[in-house]
Parts: sequence; structure tokens; C-alpha cells
Amino acid sequence: MSVHHTTTQSSKICVIGHTNVGKTSLMRTLLRDSDFGEVKNSSATTRHVSAVQILGNHQEPLVVLYDTPGLEDAAGVMDFLQLYTDGRADGVERLMAFLAAVDNQDDRLQADYSQEAKVIRSLLSSDVALYVIDAREPVLSKYKDELAILANSGVPILPVFNFTSAANQPNAWREMLGRRALHISSSFDTVAFDFDNEMALWSNLSLLLQHDVNITTLKQQRHDNWQELLEQGSLLIADFLINVAAFSKKIDERSDPKPVLSAMQNAVRQAEQILQQQLLALYRFYQDTLNDDSPAITGEVQDIFDSQLLAQYGIRTAGGSLAGMIIGAGIDVATLGTSLGLGTAIGGVLGGLLPNSNTLKDKALGIQTLNIDDATLTLLAARSQSLHYVLRHRGHASIDAIDNKQHALPWQSNALPASLKKARTQPNYSSLHDNYHDKAPLRRDLADDLAEVLLDHYQKL
Repeated sequence: MSVHHTTTQSSKICVIGHTNVGKTSLMRTLLRDSDFGEVKNSSATTRHVSAVQILGNHQEPLVVLYDTPGLEDAAGVMDFLQLYTDGRADGVERLMAFLAAVDNQDDRLQADYSQEAKVIRSLLSSDVALYVIDAREPVLSKYKDELAILANSGVPILPVFNFTSAANQPNAWREMLGRRALHISSSFDTVAFDFDNEMALWSNLSLLLQHDVNITTLKQQRHDNWQELLEQGSLLIADFLINVAAFSKKIDERSDPKPVLSAMQNAVRQAEQILQQQLLALYRFYQDTLNDDSPAITGEVQDIFDSQLLAQYGIRTAGGSLAGMIIGAGIDVATLGTSLGLGTAIGGVLGGLLPNSNTLKDKALGIQTLNIDDATLTLLAARSQSLHYVLRHRGHASIDAIDNKQHALPWQSNALPASLKKARTQPNYSSLHDNYHDKAPLRRDLADDLAEVLLDHYQKL
């Protein structure tokens, strides 16, 4: 991301911490931008100060964040301050003396302190600093030196605990911070994201800045936008499910069902992949795409028409033993044509498809209408809800593949919501027949109703 010029209207926040504690990761998560900076499991990744704005809903500049290099030699800085600056001077004067020594390449400096100078200059020009702590680390003397340097600046400091989901040192850290009059801190895991923790971070910053109007505005907008994202995601899922439920094909009972079966399954698979990409884009996980070699969504390689996947979700299928035999993509579907006949499967499930005669004329002519069955619709709903949940708990610093974990079913497969049942009677609502032509306006009322059901289910996850 390119560096944006700051304005006097923005509140300036400096992100500081020891090397490899997750400063850039914190920036990515606060910015909702997984492409910001470089995140690696190695030290000293950030070499320069990067400034980027967070804009409000009306593109007004609210906050500028400064991503800084790691304080690699805080002990050396402290040695210089104690040996070569006036102990009776205030902290800012002593830091300015250090910066002057760096600029003049003072012989008293025993190493290259250009990185530390960048951090201190950024700190002195900021309104507040986030001091990022790897909560897995023990309290070491180098961290105490860093905090002593920060204290000299006179800039309010908010300690932020990162990697809290794997932490075992928080009490020791809090005791040390308390001794330095840093009694307010935040927990913000940049991988295992928790929105409430982000809200607490903005609240603490607002408190330190005496209820700064920019921070207050940003917090309220983030809160409102987060709820809007939940509603938008639920509506995307609902529209997808209505689209699939309305999808149908007619077939002669005496025909080989394999081509129609394959076409319908492929259309549903593609529609689910489109939905997944829409959800990823909604939450700005643009880089997390599906590919054949390393699927971004764990479990994607397992087919949605696989009976074993239905069993993993605890979804029961109708149709008895025959349905059990012919569910799934792994069967020889062609044998259901001339040898068994499609009529043999009537009343059961055919590869995730539900055959029935919609009209007396169809029944007389031996024509069946194939719809996606209740079990598969339930599976699609459960997988979509699971992905939505995972994305809302994923930090933009995460570099691991998305694990689409299973959660509770939104409904039992024998109790579909009324909106899905009604969709089956409206085949013209589906865009899966003809190159995905958009028919969303036709589905809107049913999708709105189903979105309410999904929202209620999500709140229980």
C-alpha cells in the first residue's frame, strides 16, 4: 500500500515495539488490509516508517497509523541517554540529544542507531503510541528499556498484547506495566480476531486522548459497519440458497440421468465457489483464493455431494437404503439410466437431487423435475454459515489457510425454512439455468426472509 500524506485533522498513532512482536500484523488488522507491509516469521521485517490513513465513511481522514521498525538495541539507546545526556533535563530534551548525535554521526555512538532514531522521531510527532507486546514472551530487560525510552517522550502509551490466544505471560507483563504507571492495556490478537477487543482498543485510545473526536467517530463507524457486514454476508448466503433451491431441471424417467445430474451438480458447485469469493471480498480477504494445489478453505476438496460429508455434519438423508447407495459423485451414475431407470429412484435422493412430478401432465408423460434436495441445501447453508463465522474471527495478519470449521446446523434437513420451500415453486427465480444471469431482484423478498433466519442462527454460534 502506498504511503498517504497526513493531515493536521488526523489523530496520529505510532505503532511501536520490539522486533517481530506483530506491529505490521496489528496494522493489517486495523486497516483490514492483508497486503499492508510484509509479515514473516523472521526479525526486522519492517525497515522504514510507513504512514497510512484510516478514512471515515465519507472519506474524511480520521486516523493516521505509523508502522515503525523494531527497537533492536534499546539497551544501547538507554546507555547513551544515561552517559551522555543531562539527567536534569526532561525526557524529550534527552531524546532530542540522542537524535542529534545520530544525525551528526557522533563518535560516542558505538553502533548504527538509524532504526531507533526513526522510531523515536515518529513517536515524538504522534499523539499516542501503541506499544505492541508478544504476550507469549517473558518480561525481559530489553522490554523494560524500551518502555523507559517511550516514557521519556511524554506521549501517552497504550500497551497492546498480541498473540493472546497462545499467551502464558500476561500476569507478569501486567505487573511490570503497572509499576511503570501503565495501568490501561488492550488485548488484540491479530490472528484470532475478536471485534470486541478492537472496540476496547479504540475506547482506551479515546480515553488516553481525552475523548478524541476522531477516535470516537472511528469507533462508532467501525461498530456500525461491522453490523452491516454481518447483515450483508447473511443476505449473500440467503440469496445463494434461494437461488439453489429454485434451481430445477426436467428429465424423462427413461433417460440416462447422468448428463443432467452432472450439469446440476456442477452449477451448484460453481455457485458455492462464487459465494465463497463474495464473502472473502466482503471482509477484504482478497488474497485468500482457492486453488488446486493448496486450497485456501480447508475441506473444499471434499465434494458437497459426498454422502460422507453429509454424515460429518450430522445430516440425515431421506429415501432409505437406495438413497444411501446412489448419493454422491463417486458412483457410476450411468447405470441409473437404462439398467435401473430414473423411476427407480423416485421418492429418494439422486446425487443430491430430489425428483418429483410437478404437474399431472408431467406425471402422465413420465417427466420428472429435479431439484436440489433438503439435505444438500442444509449442508450448503451450514458450510456458508461456518465460513461467515470464520471470516468474522480472522485477523488480516493471518497467513494460514482458512479452516472452515463445522458448526451447528442452521436447521434440520427435514425442516427447511418456508422461504426455501417456496423457492422450489419458483424455478424462474434461479440464475443457475442460463449462465448465471442475475435474477436477484426476483429472489429478494425470499432472500430477505431467509437472511433473518440466518442472522438468528449466527447469533447462536
